Amino acid sequence: MTGPQIYVSFPGTAREALGFYADVFGGELSLHTRADFGATDGDPNAIAHGVLSGVVSLAGADAPANGETVRFEGLMLSLLGTAEPEVLHGWFDKLAAGGRVVDPLAPKPWGASDGQVIDRHGLHWLIGYEPAP
Repeated sequence: MTGPQIYVSFPGTAREALGFYADVFGGELSLHTRADFGATDGDPNAIAHGVLSGVVSLAGADAPANGETVRFEGLMLSLLGTAEPEVLHGWFDKLAAGGRVVDPLAPKPWGASDGQVIDRHGLHWLIGYEPAP
């Protein structure tokens, strides 16, 4: 890995959330339970570590019962120019399903197209691209 990895503590929904992101972005999903890691405390089926590897990479786990979970303020995950426009529109639409569109993915006055969506698991995404030459 050459840069920071997003690692999210989910409120008992890591399996569902990471599966959702695998459906949206594709890639390879690897999930490991607490039992897989030999943990004897807590829910043995809780995700202790999960990784989505691919064009978009994310990692996460189920937070302990008293642990911090997904809460973002002033933070977006940027996918500006990371794929062709039709792919970015598809990702935006899939992330918006069950989530909330903050700003539609559309042309902006400065010439680029972008938009923002908060998905059903609470992650805030900024998606966009420059116009074709």
